[in-house]
Amino acid sequence: MLLRESADGVNPFSDFTAVVPEGEHISYDSPVPDSHTGMTFAQAEEAGLTGIADVAFVLVAGGLGERLGYSGIKLSLETNLCTNKCYLEVYAKYILAMQRMASLKTGRNDIRIPLVIMTSGDTDPLTRKLLEDNDNFGFEDGQIQIVCQDKVAALKDGNAGLSLGKDRWDIETKPHGHGDVHHLLYREGHVDKWEKEGRNHVIFLQDTNALVINSVLPTLGVSIAKGFHMNSICIPRLAGEAAGAIARLEHKTDPEKSLVINVEYNQLDPLLRSQGDCRGDVPDSATGYSPFPGNANNLVIEMGAYAKTLRGEDQGVVVEFVNPKYKDDTRTDFKKPTRLECMMQDIPKLFQKELGSEANIGFTMFDRWFTFSPAKNSLESGVEAVEGGNTAPGTMSSAESDKYIQNQRKLKYAGMDLEISGEKDLVKIAGIPVTPGPRIIICPGFAITKQEILDKVEGGSITERSSLVLEGEGLKVKNLKLDGALVIRAGHDCEVKVDGLVVENKGWVLEEIPEGADVPETVSIRGYTMAKHEAMEIHITEPGKYTIGPDGVVNKLE
Repeated sequence: MLLRESADGVNPFSDFTAVVPEGEHISYDSPVPDSHTGMTFAQAEEAGLTGIADVAFVLVAGGLGERLGYSGIKLSLETNLCTNKCYLEVYAKYILAMQRMASLKTGRNDIRIPLVIMTSGDTDPLTRKLLEDNDNFGFEDGQIQIVCQDKVAALKDGNAGLSLGKDRWDIETKPHGHGDVHHLLYREGHVDKWEKEGRNHVIFLQDTNALVINSVLPTLGVSIAKGFHMNSICIPRLAGEAAGAIARLEHKTDPEKSLVINVEYNQLDPLLRSQGDCRGDVPDSATGYSPFPGNANNLVIEMGAYAKTLRGEDQGVVVEFVNPKYKDDTRTDFKKPTRLECMMQDIPKLFQKELGSEANIGFTMFDRWFTFSPAKNSLESGVEAVEGGNTAPGTMSSAESDKYIQNQRKLKYAGMDLEISGEKDLVKIAGIPVTPGPRIIICPGFAITKQEILDKVEGGSITERSSLVLEGEGLKVKNLKLDGALVIRAGHDCEVKVDGLVVENKGWVLEEIPEGADVPETVSIRGYTMAKHEAMEIHITEPGKYTIGPDGVVNKLE
C-alpha cells in the first residue's frame, strides 16, 4: 500500500491544511522575555535546572557514517581537532556535568542520570567497543544501557522486490529508522523503571549535532513552565532545506484530528503547493527563512504522558512510511534500494490517539547558530552544495567551524574582546567556508549554562589566530590576553583563578590536505588537519585553591 501510494504520488496530508504554528522563541543574547512563556533565555535555563535531577537521556545512533564518507559509527567521529573529543564523549560529559550540578545544588550524592543508546546491527558492536575502550566516558557501570533495533529488508522496486546482496541468497537489510526507539524503551522496561524512580522527563538526542546540547536546559525549563507533553527543539529553517518542519496540521472536517507535528521536507513542498497561494516551500520575504520552524529533531517528553501513551494499543510503534528515489518517470524501479522506515518525531500521532485533546505538544525555537549544525554530508557533496549557493553544507568541517563560532559568541557576550566570524569572514578550506578563528572550546566541565560563563569569564582578549580550551567547574578566567594556543583543565574541587595571563606562542593552524593524498577517512572527511605547533597547557588535578598570573605560573594557595 505504501509503495503504491508513493508511486501514485498520493499526498498523505490531503485531509489537512498546514498552518504556521505558534510556539516559544528564546534567544541567547536577547534580554526580552518570550511573548508566550514570559521567560528570557536565562530564566528558561534556571527553570530547567530545577528538573535536571529527574531526567533520562536517550541517544539514537542506529546509522553508520556512510553519507559522510566514513565507514565507522558517527558517534566515534571527532567533534573538533582542538580536543579531539568524539560525539559520544561530548554528550557523555554534558550529561555528567548536568549530574554534577544537580548533586551540588541538592546536596545529594545519589543522583545518577541514565543514558540509553539505541543502536542497530550496523552500529551495536562498534558502539559497545567505543564505550569499553573509554571506560564508559566516566559513567558508572549500568548507568548506560543499550537497546538494539532490528533491521528490515531492503526493497529494489515498487513491487516490493527484495534487494539481494553480493551473494544471491543474502537479502540486503537496512535500519528501520529511529522511530523504533519508543517501542524499544517500552519493551525493554526502561520507561516503567524511570517512572518508578520518579523521573519526570525523557530527553532525546541525535548522533551528530553537538550544538544542540546547549538547548537542552532551556527547553526543559519551557516544558516545565508550559506543561508540554512533548517539546521539539527548533531553529529557523532555510526554505527548501533537507530538514523537517514543525507545522500545525488542521483537519479539514474534524478539528479533533488537528495536531502539531513534524512534516518532512519532501512532503512539505507538495503540501504547500496544494493550498493557499500554491507557492510551496518558499522563504518569508521579511526574514529570509521558511515561515515554518525547522525541526532539529531533539525532543523533551514528559514522563507521565509518555508512559501512558506507550502502554496504549500501539505500545510505541509509530506509523511507517517509504521514501524511494525513482530511476525514471515510470516510478517503478529505484535508484538505490529503499526500506520501510519510521521516525521518532511522529510520536504525537500516538499522543493524540491515547490522550485526545489533552495532548499538549509544543516547540521551542532557538537561534540557528546556537543549536543546529549537524554533520551529515560528505565533503564532496558539501562542496557541491556550497558551489550551488548553500550556506549550510552539513559537513564535518562546517559542524566543527560552527562550534567554534558558537563559543566565540558566548565569550563575546561575556565581555571578551574578540572577533565573531560572520558569513563574509569565513575562509574556504577544502572547498568549505570555515571560521579563520579564534577556535574556542568551552567544555561542559567548565560551563553548561549562560550564567556560569558570565560568572567565570571577565574581560580579556583573544586574537583571530588563537585557540582556547577551557575545562573545570572551579575555573575562572579574568583579563586573559591570548595570541596563540592555550589549554586549561582543572579537576573537581579545584578552584583556579586566572588573572591577567598573557599567552603568545605559535599556536595551532589548519592545514589543507593536498589533493590525492592518501589519508585515513577521519581526515579525508574534513579535508584538513590541525598542526599543533605550540601551546601553553595547564592541567590541575589535585584539589585545592590556585592562582595563575601573567606569567602562567600555577600558585597553590591551600
